[in-house]
Amino acid sequence: MREALALAGQAEAEGEVPVGAVVVLDGAIVGRGWNAPISLHDPSAHAEIRALRDAAARVENYRLAGATLYVTLEPCAMCAGAIMHARVARVVYGAPDPKTGAAGSVVNLFAETRLNHHTVVEAGLLGGECGETLRRFFQARRKAVG
Repeated sequence: MREALALAGQAEAEGEVPVGAVVVLDGAIVGRGWNAPISLHDPSAHAEIRALRDAAARVENYRLAGATLYVTLEPCAMCAGAIMHARVARVVYGAPDPKTGAAGSVVNLFAETRLNHHTVVEAGLLGGECGETLRRFFQARRKAVG
C-alpha cells in the first residue's frame, strides 16, 4: 500500500485525483498505476485499470489469478468489473468511497453471488493516510476555485 500511496502522489503531481494502485503476484509488484483520465483523455484510466493493464502486459496474460491488487481508494463499478474479469484473488483498499464505491460503500459487486468470479476484499489498510491524501487534494482544489 505504501507503493500505491507513492503512485497516488504521482497522480496528484499531474493534477489528477490522487489514487494509486499496485498488483502483487508471487510476492512481487507486477503492475503499477495511478489515476490519469484527465491527462490521457480516457475515462477508463483509473489507477486500478492502469495497474491491471501493466500487470497483464508484464505476465503476458490477461488473467491475474492469485494476484492481490492494493489501491488507495475503494474501487468503482468499472474497476470492480475489470478486477473480477482479470480473476484477481484479493483487493485491499485504503479509503472508502461513499459516492462511487463498489466494494460496499454504495454497492458491493464483489459480494454478488450470481457472478462467476469472487474476489476477496479487505478494507482500511492505511485508510487514514489514503483518506487524508484525498481530503488534502480536494480541499486545495476547492480553495483554488474559490
